[in-house]
Amino acid sequence: MAAKSFDKLGQRTVGKSGSDKKLIIAVIGGGQCSAQEAALAETVGRELAKRGAILVCGGLGGVMEAACRGAAIESGVTVGILPSDDPATSNRYVQIAVATGVGYARNIGVVKSAQAVIAIDGDYGTLSEISYALKSDIPVIGLNTWSLSRNGQEDKAIIKAEDAVEAVEKAVSLAKGQKSH
Repeated sequence: MAAKSFDKLGQRTVGKSGSDKKLIIAVIGGGQCSAQEAALAETVGRELAKRGAILVCGGLGGVMEAACRGAAIESGVTVGILPSDDPATSNRYVQIAVATGVGYARNIGVVKSAQAVIAIDGDYGTLSEISYALKSDIPVIGLNTWSLSRNGQEDKAIIKAEDAVEAVEKAVSLAKGQKSH
């Protein structure tokens, strides 16, 4: 239900307040993945849906499809921001397909739509999404994904998680601090 409130001039406003908006968590990773990574991604999707978070991803196969499948099993909401201009290219578990026609540039939209990012495995496209998120102060939780170093020293900007449940718990907790994002 939409919140009813009044602005500074006493005019009634309709819409959700910042505290009523749903959490949006991005799940990023390769378009192809191992069975182990698919199982991790599916569990992440399930856990996000159980917590009422909207899952946003690149909408294709691999990690993205497994995460969407997990969310769908738990009746969660899935959004795929696609590189092509054809919504039919999304995986079958994407409920809302956003066809962009901008190729890998869609990676910016994936992470900027979210209050936190969970990275599972991934190739250079995933690395670009991690970079965009970190540059935008959006927390990144990593599960068997990239690690970073700067001047030979480990950069701990990617928050490590040992399993899918821990990754989701960290992402949801950090996302709640990012809701005004």
